[in-house]
Amino acid sequence: MYEGVLPGDSALGDDALRRAQRRRMWGFWAMALGSFMAILDIQIVASSINEIRAGLSASIDEIQWVQTSYLVAEVIAIPLSGYLSRMLSTRIYFVISAVGFTLASIACASSWSLGSMVVFRVLQGLLGGGMIPTAFATMFIMFPDQKTRAMPQVLTGMLTMTASSLGPSIGGYVTDALSWHWLFLLNLGPGIVCAWAVWSLVDIDKPQPQMFRRFDLWGLLFMSMFLGGLEYTLDDGPRNDWFSDDSVAICAVMASIGGALFFWRAFSAAHPIVDLRSFRDRNFAVTSLVSTMLGMSMFTLLYLTPVFLGQVSGYNPLQIGEVMMVQGGTMFLSAPLVGRLQMKLDPRLVITIGLMLIAAGTFLNTGLTADWGYAQFVLPQMLRGAGFVCSFIPLTGLALGTLPASEVHNASGLFNVTRNLGGALGLAVINTLINHRTWLHWQQLAESTRLSRAPVREALGNMRELLQPSLGDASQAGSIGMLAQQMQQQAATMTYADMYRLLAWSVMASLLLVPLLHKPRASAAPAGGH
Repeated sequence: MYEGVLPGDSALGDDALRRAQRRRMWGFWAMALGSFMAILDIQIVASSINEIRAGLSASIDEIQWVQTSYLVAEVIAIPLSGYLSRMLSTRIYFVISAVGFTLASIACASSWSLGSMVVFRVLQGLLGGGMIPTAFATMFIMFPDQKTRAMPQVLTGMLTMTASSLGPSIGGYVTDALSWHWLFLLNLGPGIVCAWAVWSLVDIDKPQPQMFRRFDLWGLLFMSMFLGGLEYTLDDGPRNDWFSDDSVAICAVMASIGGALFFWRAFSAAHPIVDLRSFRDRNFAVTSLVSTMLGMSMFTLLYLTPVFLGQVSGYNPLQIGEVMMVQGGTMFLSAPLVGRLQMKLDPRLVITIGLMLIAAGTFLNTGLTADWGYAQFVLPQMLRGAGFVCSFIPLTGLALGTLPASEVHNASGLFNVTRNLGGALGLAVINTLINHRTWLHWQQLAESTRLSRAPVREALGNMRELLQPSLGDASQAGSIGMLAQQMQQQAATMTYADMYRLLAWSVMASLLLVPLLHKPRASAAPAGGH
């Protein structure tokens, strides 16, 4: 039975009720802070990966494990969080996660080799991943009424979106001002505050020790094989030419076998580690699919724009951070407006507006050139920032707001993992297509830059004259190198334009799913406890 929620408040006096509401709100804010930290650490190392590589004496291929290990661990922890929250209680599980995440962050900052960093990042992902869905689930248990849930829902959506968007920006600023170690040490203060506040203020349920005795170890093993293998395959496949790399091929086979066994176990076990019955609810199933497609666009755009700015425009991490800050700042400022809109309008209409804003902002990027920089990216970033907030905040309400309270913890984990897997799938597709499209555009440019063409010979002559004072006799070879560099830059620019166009159309396609959602009732409160 859930405690401390609105039904139990009916016996309290006005003063006691206000105190209980304040405790509930402060406790929830502490959980939202923990969720923000865990999401932030996905992207915070992205802009500082070269500095971390130098500090750990790792190769370019090896250093990718700093991100991959965290993502693999987190994607396993997120669906598991529902079971552990019920078994240990929300308060105990969240405090263990927050304290463990903080200690693992300190360990990451103290890493002496790549191997130690990967181990500590796995621990950080396992512990941090549990805080994300637990905060979402607690929101619907603490605030079952749609009106009282409006502000916490806006806060959660705002923190979730801005954490992903601001991660590279914050990482760039911190590394430039201090060192890469502080990317992890930043978690120390918030982690302590978060753990203390949740322990002191949150008490919505009690442990269920009987769940420990029926813990499905086989289900956990199969789920880990499935999600871990799938995440690794999608993350490393594009970098290693997919199945020509032994490790990717092995993980793909492991994910296939683990997936088959996991779904068999989920439908046959008396007490599965992850209950998939929430997908029987039409709204939850459709919103999960939309969440997957949103994850594909959000994480891929967060990756694509910084890479273009770094490789083509020559931006440093701080300059890239300034461009990405536009999207994060727009999210932060537009969230309160979206919160009011979803109270006055049909949430499905708000989601539709959001998806159209994302698509419009992404279509604007299809006309990019090699000269694009901050000024050209401002409007697309603003449109996408507002669009992601418009889409994600009401989408969460439609996904979890009508489920019974006994299913919210489990469903929250499933809903959050769809977004992460969508991001992994989107990045895998985009990275694979980038390689193919770059080669295709390079061939097209090579066809139009043959030396038999007079304009090409004239351009090379101008370049040779420009380089003559500094290179002398080597100016001819230098002019050919300059032409090849320009061709490479143009091929990359055309490729990124193709990727923005593909992402824009994928967002437009997700609009077709919105009419499948049920029209929400006037009050979408979860049923009482269990």
